[in-house]
Amino acid sequence: MMRVPWISCLFFAFFVILFCYSSSAQPFDYPTANLSTTWTNDESAPHSINFTDGSRVRSILLRGTYGHKFACGFFCNGTCTSYLFAIFIVQTNSVSNIVAPGIAFPQVVWSANRDYPVGIGATLNLTASGELVLQDVDGSIAWTTNTTKKSVVGMNLTDIGNLLLFDVDGKVVWQSFDHPTDCLVLGQKLFQGQKLIPSVSSTNWTTQKGMYSLQVTNQGLFASVESNPPQIYDDGLVTRTNPNKERSYVRFLNGSLSYFIVSTEPSDPDMWIPIPQASSVQYMKLMPDGHLKVFEWQNRWIVLADLLTGPLGECGYPLACGRNALCSGNQQCSCPVSTSPRKEYFRPMNDLQPNLGCTEITPLSCNSTQDQDFIALTNVEYVTFVANMETVNIEVCKQACMKNCSCKAAIFHYGSNSSRGDCYLPSELFTVTSIDPDVIHYNSSAFLKVQNIRPPPSSTSESPSPLAKRKNRVATVLGSTIGSIVLLLIVVIGFVIFVVHKRKMKAEMEEEYLDQVPGMPTRFSYEELKTATECFCKKLGQGGFGSVYEGTLTDGSKIAVKCLEGLTQVKKSFLAEVESIGSIHHVNLVRLRGFCAWKSQRLLVYEFMSNGSLDRWIYQGDRKHVLKWECRKKIVLDIAKGLAYLHEDCRQKIIHLDIKPQNILLDSDFNAKVSDFGLSKLIDRNQTQVITTMRGTPGYLAPEWLSSIITEKVDVYSFGIVLLEILCGRKNFDRSQPEESWHLLGVFQKGWEQGNLLDIVDKYSDDMQAHVEEVVEMMKVASWCLQNDFTRRPSMSTVVKVLEGVMNVESNLDYNFSHPSMQKTTVGHEKDLTPLLPSILSGPR
Repeated sequence: MMRVPWISCLFFAFFVILFCYSSSAQPFDYPTANLSTTWTNDESAPHSINFTDGSRVRSILLRGTYGHKFACGFFCNGTCTSYLFAIFIVQTNSVSNIVAPGIAFPQVVWSANRDYPVGIGATLNLTASGELVLQDVDGSIAWTTNTTKKSVVGMNLTDIGNLLLFDVDGKVVWQSFDHPTDCLVLGQKLFQGQKLIPSVSSTNWTTQKGMYSLQVTNQGLFASVESNPPQIYDDGLVTRTNPNKERSYVRFLNGSLSYFIVSTEPSDPDMWIPIPQASSVQYMKLMPDGHLKVFEWQNRWIVLADLLTGPLGECGYPLACGRNALCSGNQQCSCPVSTSPRKEYFRPMNDLQPNLGCTEITPLSCNSTQDQDFIALTNVEYVTFVANMETVNIEVCKQACMKNCSCKAAIFHYGSNSSRGDCYLPSELFTVTSIDPDVIHYNSSAFLKVQNIRPPPSSTSESPSPLAKRKNRVATVLGSTIGSIVLLLIVVIGFVIFVVHKRKMKAEMEEEYLDQVPGMPTRFSYEELKTATECFCKKLGQGGFGSVYEGTLTDGSKIAVKCLEGLTQVKKSFLAEVESIGSIHHVNLVRLRGFCAWKSQRLLVYEFMSNGSLDRWIYQGDRKHVLKWECRKKIVLDIAKGLAYLHEDCRQKIIHLDIKPQNILLDSDFNAKVSDFGLSKLIDRNQTQVITTMRGTPGYLAPEWLSSIITEKVDVYSFGIVLLEILCGRKNFDRSQPEESWHLLGVFQKGWEQGNLLDIVDKYSDDMQAHVEEVVEMMKVASWCLQNDFTRRPSMSTVVKVLEGVMNVESNLDYNFSHPSMQKTTVGHEKDLTPLLPSILSGPR
C-alpha cells in the first residue's frame, strides 16, 4: 500500500480548512421576496434584534456591503408598543447577521407609516395580486402600495437602500425612493414636486406638518418653514436657474447635494458641485429643528456636515427662538420690547424655555387698527425676504403693513440711504435675528405690529341749568340710596358666586395654561381613561399625590393612571411632572405616555411596569421573591444611567430629590426605571446649585439639606442609600432589628470599622453569599456616594463608569457616615419633610 507523505496530508487539510472558513465568511443577503408572502410583527420573526438604546428591529430583507447594510422590516424605539415598517441602516458581521454593538444603533432612513404606527401582531403581506399591504393587529390597513393588477412579481431591496416592486420584465412598478420621508441615502434623487418633511422629534415619528420642508422647484432647492405663503429660510445650497421649466432634481452624492436638470447628463461638470469621496456609509436627514445634517459612520455616527447653517448660526433658523421672538449672540432668546416709551407687548410662552417663543399680550385685531403701533428693531435680519414693494421709503412700508390686516411686521432692507429700500410684509412672524450690518453689507430693520388697549372715552358736557342742578341733587340722593342697596346685594351675591365657583375658575385658568404649554405629550380625554381603567376599579396603590390604577388602552397596551388629589397640590405636582418628563425619553426613565385635564381632574398616564417597585423585591417580609446577584447589578446600573441622564444629558439639568426604592420601577424583564418627578427641580446648566426648601423622604436625605443648599449630589447620596439597601436586603431604618441596628448607615459604618462587611450582605440570598466579594466591592461604590462632604461624592456618570468597570473607586474615602437622620434631634426637622408613606405602591404600575 502506497503511503501519502505527511506533508501532503497537512497541505490538503489546510486547504479544506481554508475552503470551509471562506465559505462560512461569505456575505449572505436576503434582499428579495416572492408574492403571497406574509410577515408577522412578533417574536417569531427570524431576524429580531434588541439594542441597548431600547430600539428593536425585525428584519425581513437585508442587502448591502460588509459592515453596514440596508434592512427593511419592523422597527420600534422606547417601550416598543408601536412599530414602523421602515428601511434602516444596521451593522452586520462577516456572515451578514445583524449585530447590536453598543453605539451602532439602527438609523431609519425611510418609513411607510410614520403617522400610523402599528402594534405587536401586525402583518405585512405581499399579496398574490402584487400589492404590499401593512395591516394592524385589528385588521385595519395602515399603509399600502396600491399596486394591485400592475403585474408585480416580486419585491427587492437594492444595495443603496431602495425598496421596490418589479414586474416580469424587471421594470420598477413601485419604489420607496418615489416617496421620501425625512432622509436621503447616497445616490437617492429628490425630484421636483417631492419634499422631505421632518418628524416631530426623534421619539415621535409623526409628520411635523406645518413646519419645515425641503423641496425642489424649477428654480432650485429650497428649505422652507410652512406658513401661508411658505417662508424660505435657505435657497443658496444648490440654487440654479431653469428658465425652460424642465423637471429638476437633486441627488445626494458623498456628503452633499448636487443639482441636475433631467435633459442634462449628470456627468456635465458645470451642473454639479465637486465633493470628496465618501469614506463610509452616509445618510442625510432633515431634522425636527430645520437643520439638514449629513451623518457618517466613523466607529460611531457623527455629523459630517450641517448644510443649512450659515453665518447667522443657530439664529438663522426660523424657529430658533420660536414665534415673535428675538435671537441674538449664541441663540440667546428674548421677547421684543418697545424702548420709547418702554412697554411690553409680548411675553414668553414658557419662562423656563425661552426658545419656545413669545405670545402677544394683546392680540392684533382687524377691528381696532387705529390702536395699532410698531416696535422698531434696528440691525436685525429675518429668515426670509421676498420684496412686496421695491424702492420705497420706510413710512410707505409701515403704512402698507398697517393697512394690511394679515401683516404681522414690516421688514425693510436699504443701503446707505434709508429713504429708499425694499419692503417685505410677512403674514406670520417667526424668529428675528440681531446682526452686524458690516457682515451682510446692507441695513435691515423690522417693525413689529402691536396692539394697544384703547383708553375709555372721556365725557364732556355744558354747565347745567338751576333746574337741572335740582334734578341732579334729587337723582343723586335717590341714586345713592338705591346704589347702596344694589351694592350690598352685589357684594353678597358676588361672595356666594366667588365661593361656589372658586374651584371651577381655578380649573379653567389651569386649563388655559395647559393649552399654552407647547411640547406636551398625548392628551387623553377623561372618558378614554375611565373606559381604559374600567371606571378606575383596579387600584394598584396610593402615594403622596394620589391613587394609581391599572388600565388598558384601545391598542391593547397596558398603562398606569395616576389620579392626582388635593387641590392645593394638583397644579404644582401636575405641571412639574408633565413639563419636566413629558419630553424626556430614556430607557431607564419611566415614560409618561400622556395626561388628562378635565374640570378639576388631573391624571397622568404612565407606561405599565409589571414587576412594580424595587422595595417589593429587596426587603419584603416573606422574602418569597429573592433577586439574584446579576439581576441586582443590572438594576443598580439601570438606576445610575437614568440619574446620569437627568443630571448631565438633558437640555436642562434635572434633580429628582426623592430617590428611594418606591420610586424605582421594574418592567417584565426587571429593567429598572426611575419614576415620579413630582419633586424634581429644574435648574439652568450654568447654575451649580439651587436654594430650595427641605423635602424628600427621611432616611434618604443628604446632610447638606440642613443648610438648604443642594446640588445634584443629593441624588447621588440617595442612590448610595438605595444601593446599600439592595446589597444588604433591608430598609435603611428598620425597627424590627435590635435597637443598635435600627439605622443601616450605623451598621455599615461599624462594618468598615470592624472589618466584618460580609456579615451585612443579604442573608436571604444564597446567590449573594456566593458572590460576596463582588458585593463588598460594590459597597465601596456606596461608600463613595455616601460621603458627608458632597464635593467628594462622584457624579452619576462617574458611577456608571465604575459599575461598567472602566474606572476605579476613589481610594481615600471617609467611612464616618454619621448623619442627622440617625440622631433623635431629627424629629424637629421632620415636620418640613414629605412624610414617609407606607410602601403600598409596590404592585405593578
